[in-house]
Amino acid sequence: MTETHPSRYSEAGVDIDKGNTFVKGIKEIVASTHQTGVLNDIGGFSAHYAIDLNKYRQPVLVTSTDGVGTKLVIAHLCNKHDTIGIDLVAMCVNDIIVGGATPLCFLDYFAVGRLDVAMATEIVKGIAEGCRQAKCSLVGGETAEMPGLYRGNDYDLAGFVTGIVNRDAIIDGSDIRVGNAIIGLASSGLHSNGYSLVRKICFDEVGLTVDQYVEELGCTLGEELLKPTRIYVQSVLKVLRNYKINGMVHNTGGGFIDNIPRILPQGCKAVIHTTRWPQPPIFTFLAEKGQVPAAEMYRTFNMGIGLMAVVDENQATDICHHFNAVGEQAFIIGEIVQKDPNGTVDVDLVD
Repeated sequence: MTETHPSRYSEAGVDIDKGNTFVKGIKEIVASTHQTGVLNDIGGFSAHYAIDLNKYRQPVLVTSTDGVGTKLVIAHLCNKHDTIGIDLVAMCVNDIIVGGATPLCFLDYFAVGRLDVAMATEIVKGIAEGCRQAKCSLVGGETAEMPGLYRGNDYDLAGFVTGIVNRDAIIDGSDIRVGNAIIGLASSGLHSNGYSLVRKICFDEVGLTVDQYVEELGCTLGEELLKPTRIYVQSVLKVLRNYKINGMVHNTGGGFIDNIPRILPQGCKAVIHTTRWPQPPIFTFLAEKGQVPAAEMYRTFNMGIGLMAVVDENQATDICHHFNAVGEQAFIIGEIVQKDPNGTVDVDLVD
């Protein structure tokens, strides 16, 4: 029987037909990300991915999940939603590439108060672009319309990635030794961390708006704050074909202080020379306008370094050249030293 009036569910704020229209509208966008191994299209109850057992002799599946935090607020303020999906993918795939894993497939969770199909499509376009950059297949997701929990067009995003690595190729930091060099790869800016502090400084304390041009930044505040997180996957995989990397760090929340110790073997300490790379002006701007101490800056933000690789000292220069050749900006920013047996500091920041 054909309905001639709105459904009660629609009256409550959930439009099933609109959701179905959205899924149909993004099928081509999603399909554009599919790599070899994807066995079905979106729309089913699950996604199927075939592992190439000729390539992976001892396959280990690697998973990670993340979101983009309050950077979503900036997307709303700018009414620009086509890049936030790149951030979502980046935060997940960068987490598994530091372990040596190649991303295979990605899923997203999109929760919203009221589904705006045009806005949601822009978000998916960004997710698809991130997947293309990582050469990772977007194989499905969940769109949840939840009026009462989210207001209007407010939304949240979560991403989930599955990758693969041969057991003997896992990079976990256990090969790090005293004397190793630390290579830093430049970030594109803030990436997706520290935005609660960023918003407090820029909006509450300085009184800026996203459309204001900021001389120190060379662009509007919104343009700076929405710069997508850099995806390092393909660059790292290319370097790994030719060189050994003993450990890697995705420099996200917690910055240098909390992230580097996650891969350090017992008895090792990292020394970071903070003048060995050019820091994007956004960090100086935030430190000065917000009167944020240097120690807190290096624990909250990436300070211009999005990923670190610990390598043998005699290969550090060659590996830097290789990273530069594949499109990264690489710098030798530190070294691994012996930790004092009675010491409590795992990371020294020096000028």
